[in-house]
Amino acid sequence: MVSLTTMVLLALILTWLVATTLQRQAQRDGEQVAEVFVSQGVQSKIDTESVGFWKNPDDVSPAVVGSLDNIVRANNVQELNSLSLYSTGGEPLWTSMGTTADAPALDMDRANRAVEVLEPVSTVVDTPQGRSLEVTVPVVYGDRLAGVYGFAQVNVPWESTESTVWRAVLTVAAVISVIALLAWLLLYRTVHRASATLRSQASENEHLALHDALTGLPNRRLLQDRLDRAITASERSGKNLALMILDVDRFKEVNDTLGHDRGDALLIEVAKRLSEVVRDADTVARLGGDEFAVLAPEVGGLLYAERLASRVHSAFDEPFQVGDLHLHVESSIGIALLPDHAENATVLMQRADTAMYAAKSTHLGALLYRPGEGGNSAERLQLLGDLRNALGTQQLSINYQPKIDLGTGEVMGTEALLRWNHPERGNIPPNDFIPLAENTGLIQGLTRYVLEMVCAQMAEWDRVDTDFAHLPVAVNLSARNLLEPDFDEFLEDILASHLIEPERLELEVTESALIEDPIRSHQMLHKIAALGVTLAVDDFGTGYTSMSQLEQMPLSTLKIDRSFTSRLADDPAGATLVKAMVDLAHEFGLEVVAEGVEDAEVTARLRELGCDIGQGFLWSRPVTSADLPDVLFQLSFQRRPKARSEAATDVEAAHSPS
Repeated sequence: MVSLTTMVLLALILTWLVATTLQRQAQRDGEQVAEVFVSQGVQSKIDTESVGFWKNPDDVSPAVVGSLDNIVRANNVQELNSLSLYSTGGEPLWTSMGTTADAPALDMDRANRAVEVLEPVSTVVDTPQGRSLEVTVPVVYGDRLAGVYGFAQVNVPWESTESTVWRAVLTVAAVISVIALLAWLLLYRTVHRASATLRSQASENEHLALHDALTGLPNRRLLQDRLDRAITASERSGKNLALMILDVDRFKEVNDTLGHDRGDALLIEVAKRLSEVVRDADTVARLGGDEFAVLAPEVGGLLYAERLASRVHSAFDEPFQVGDLHLHVESSIGIALLPDHAENATVLMQRADTAMYAAKSTHLGALLYRPGEGGNSAERLQLLGDLRNALGTQQLSINYQPKIDLGTGEVMGTEALLRWNHPERGNIPPNDFIPLAENTGLIQGLTRYVLEMVCAQMAEWDRVDTDFAHLPVAVNLSARNLLEPDFDEFLEDILASHLIEPERLELEVTESALIEDPIRSHQMLHKIAALGVTLAVDDFGTGYTSMSQLEQMPLSTLKIDRSFTSRLADDPAGATLVKAMVDLAHEFGLEVVAEGVEDAEVTARLRELGCDIGQGFLWSRPVTSADLPDVLFQLSFQRRPKARSEAATDVEAAHSPS
């Protein structure tokens, strides 16, 4: 049987072991708290510096000093007694105590041990503020083995923790004679709780340092870390990664009108919805204010990135529930890919940001960064934004150019041509803005707008009973319109609303439009033809339309591109090509129109080759609807081809500024 002395001795040994364990664990937790302070205030601010070893106070950057001042102000005495920075030689460079003369001395033995293990080393000391855990932390740069800037020394309050430890020790000592084992278990539980509290504190501090306080999303710092990791993974795998910068449009209006509480609530809802539409591997971060970012590693390329951006942009289609309100807001998204648009994180962020501001200024929603365009890119994007704003204004107008029967000289119809009179730049050539609209999708709305204006003008001619009200009008159609599932319904509606007979409207489509998506294009062409609207293939000879495709399409007219017409006078091979086109069209029962006719010699040659109709400056340049009656009146009496000198005069007048 164990004697009382043995029991006491065993209990004392057990108590000593527990006390030692408890104190060391608490000390480790204190070191972790100190390391978090240094990581937040110092290490995170110098990752990109290259000053080498700290030698004097000037080597400590303002960013580090400002960060440390913020930490000192944000933490009361219960969390931090003092924080100081030292050179590798132990000279004080900065301290929260006031001047460097007030900084506590650095224990170089402890500092050297910290460098050897690359971990914080601590000891309990007495300070004017009371008992403190003095922790020495090496400040490293680059790879952890690359070198040391200097040292940070953090004094964490220790009296409360020490009191907790010794109270636990006394508790064990008080019950050693009866329940030594139970006392040990209770002390272990106490140790666990104290450790958990400190770990929780450190974890909470780390979370706050890496996440946005309002939305809980990763902040800019955590995004940067994940972006760096994603770039490294991308370099290994060879796969692209995409970065999107997103801005909530007109968010300031929400704040100003509804208050900042509603604005914050909206941002929280935006964060939730963005998190729902991305993949698990993607990162949604809040950069600040109303600006968010989406990091998408391992994307399939430009097309996938655009689809992902479209999905993110569509997250704003439904209104956001904010209290008792349903708020409709939109977003502007800029997308950049690595390595397509950048080779490092900094440039990638800049490129995505540039694309976002371009999307915002042009109201395009989402825009992919376009490399290699330089200043022209901004100019083109501004032009596109101006064109979008011009829709529905008097800046856009329609000019009409007559089409003439080459046999009789009779006016057979007109073609409607869009013109843009910019308030600052003046008249902008169609070749400058039509391709821009085609490439961005604005062409669909632009074409519908032109059709509305043309049908309204035709209805006006009917109302005043002009002599040419019966003439058909041709309008150019985009390939994108043929892919709209409801375009035939739109045509039927505007024709009916303006009381226009369908056969008086002719739609011209290019060869490229017919082959871009042949199945869907052909289906829409047949729906349009079923309405009674006539169809023409424009710029024939510049694409790759096959004879079998021509035979299958419900076409009425074939228009020969001006590049062939202009060669007739001087190039026998050009005449052979035009003759082949004319014969082919007639075999299919199509009427043939030659574009770009500018002199009588070409007109005569076209007539010899069997061409039916001509269009060009020989008869008239494109004119406004107000000038068209006079032009048609003159042509009705003319009924003869002009001499070459007269045609040259017309061409010169058509190209003159007046």
